[in-house]
Amino acid sequence: MGEHMISTALVQAAEGDANPLFPNPWEAAVAGIGFLVLLFIVIKWIAPKFEQTYQNRIEAIEGGINQAEEAKAEAAALKAEYEKQLADSRTAAAALREEARAEAAQIVTEAQEKAAAEGARIREQAHAQIEADRAAAAASLRTDVGALATELASKIVGEALDDDARSQRVIDRFLADLDAEQQTQGAAQ
Repeated sequence: MGEHMISTALVQAAEGDANPLFPNPWEAAVAGIGFLVLLFIVIKWIAPKFEQTYQNRIEAIEGGINQAEEAKAEAAALKAEYEKQLADSRTAAAALREEARAEAAQIVTEAQEKAAAEGARIREQAHAQIEADRAAAAASLRTDVGALATELASKIVGEALDDDARSQRVIDRFLADLDAEQQTQGAAQ
């Protein structure tokens, strides 16, 4: 029965003035007016909202890109400043190290000079002390040798040599002979 209704409707439509390929002019006019109203609403309110949203998104993206570029430029500037400060720090550290080396060398040189001067002073004092000790020993030896020589000479000669002037001459002559003998031995060596 369902088939029968569809075919009856088609037959009635085909028999009347209504052609399914050409719509009714009133229906076409109402549909056209509705379309124009809908087009007017879309153009007047909806399309500007879409356009505004689109522009906002473009501005947000471009703003983000600009901020990223500014941040990148700032980071590059900070990096360059950091590298400059690092290079300056390295230069300053090298200068400090060189200055410390120079000071250390100067301190070592001063200490060596001071030690050399102290050594020379100690050597000079030692030489002076040795010379004084030698002179004292020579004087003491001269006295002792003179006394022994006088005693020996008096035993050999058999007379007393108590005369101080004469005994002093004998002692001086004896010591002069000893000095001359030492000098000839020193020159022979």
